[in-house]
Amino acid sequence: MAKARTTSKPKAAPRAARPVGRRLLRIAARIVVGIVAALLLLTVIYRVINPPTTPYMFAEGRRQGGVAQEWVDMDDIAPVMARSAVAAEDANFCLHWGLDVVAIRTALAEGGDRGGSTISQQVVKNVFLWQGRTWTRKVVEAVWTPLTEAVWGKRRMLELYLNVAEFGRGIFGVQAAARHYFGVDAAELTPVQAARLAMVLPDPKDRDAANPTDWQRNRTASIRDGAATIAVDGRAACFES
Repeated sequence: MAKARTTSKPKAAPRAARPVGRRLLRIAARIVVGIVAALLLLTVIYRVINPPTTPYMFAEGRRQGGVAQEWVDMDDIAPVMARSAVAAEDANFCLHWGLDVVAIRTALAEGGDRGGSTISQQVVKNVFLWQGRTWTRKVVEAVWTPLTEAVWGKRRMLELYLNVAEFGRGIFGVQAAARHYFGVDAAELTPVQAARLAMVLPDPKDRDAANPTDWQRNRTASIRDGAATIAVDGRAACFES
């Protein structure tokens, strides 16, 4: 009588021989989740604690051997400075939720260099992300901005902006800028001085608030008028106590 034929089960591949790609994918996923969790935590922490530095400020400090920056609370910044920055950079700051869709569409249609970035987007970029116009950074910035604004609120968002924005080579924050250009504290800025500081924001390395060109004087006058306008029409209400 013939013996029954038996079939042996295929042996499992040794653990070490399993595809490495899957393990690397899991490790990469954990790293991404860790980074996202850390950024979320920092977003909550920075609602009440001032960031000690930013990636760009740190890089500029290494490159130039140091930077000038001194934190000041919103109550210690002349209200006209806040209005001037908004008038210059994001006149609809109080009307959007972090992203100004209309401005983005206009910038894309016109091929604008600034890409329709709001003050909120600039803060998220400066505090959390890297410089450079890459689509990756833009996507992360667009996702992170509404969340950050929801956590911080408009007044805190503008306070961080005025304290970490670059106003000149190695000059960060409105307090250092006010002292460097005019020899006064941020609380003592006049409407003209505030408008001049706001005028340099798009190009801080090549504009001088103390010695503006004719075009820059005209731009300063336009910003000063804009600051007065948003004070009257209510577009400053979200950050003025």
